[in-house]
Amino acid sequence: MTFRNWTAALIATPVLLASGFLAGCDNMPGKPKPGPEVPVPSALTNFDQLYAQNCSGCHGDKGQHGAAIALNNPEYLALVDDATLKSVIANGYKGGLMPGFAASASGMLTDEQINALVNGIRTQWGKGDVLAGQSAPAYAASKPGDVNHGGQVYASACASCHGAKGTEGQNGSILNGSYLALMNPQSLRTIVIVGRPEWGMPDWRNDVKGHPLSDADVTDVVAWMQAQAPNYPGQPYADVKPTTEAPPPTNGRGDKY
Repeated sequence: MTFRNWTAALIATPVLLASGFLAGCDNMPGKPKPGPEVPVPSALTNFDQLYAQNCSGCHGDKGQHGAAIALNNPEYLALVDDATLKSVIANGYKGGLMPGFAASASGMLTDEQINALVNGIRTQWGKGDVLAGQSAPAYAASKPGDVNHGGQVYASACASCHGAKGTEGQNGSILNGSYLALMNPQSLRTIVIVGRPEWGMPDWRNDVKGHPLSDADVTDVVAWMQAQAPNYPGQPYADVKPTTEAPPPTNGRGDKY
């Protein structure tokens, strides 16, 4: 071998070794296989995936049969407009169980994702003309309710199924203090108007056959129900008052100082 060839071989050897090492890296254990990368969460706009991840736990897999109000309810979707639906998803319900999902409300959804949810809910479950020609109560109350009249509405339209004066009816009491503590006035109003058809609860037209509830009836019965809420929801003993007084300090063994 000539000096020139020997020198070239010395130069080429590290290059070949490095190339072989890099080629071997392709087969290293733990290297991800070729395939689609996991998308950035904020880039997800598919309705089915967004709904499954953010809504189905409370509203049900198919928009109903969940603990929260059914979204698969054309009457509800005809009652609420897009701006309100977006606001509820983004900001939640103050005083209720619905949290806000927008980033501005400590959630994780972008405006685009909230729009995708609203459009998907409308497309899959809405029927635009379902309330055409009917005098449905307004989504939100326009004035305070009359509690006394609300009690009369409850007796005639609700008590047969839900019981009078907090006693349990055939469909469960809706005067339970813990239940009322979890429901804000708008949540109660919405349920009174559109019902829970998946559970057999009628809407405002069918509580009393031939006598649909008026807007004022709905406002008043919600005010009456709210007036039944106890001061201390969940308190099991009526004669025991909660206290904010701190317990006396101890030495860690339960002995008071």
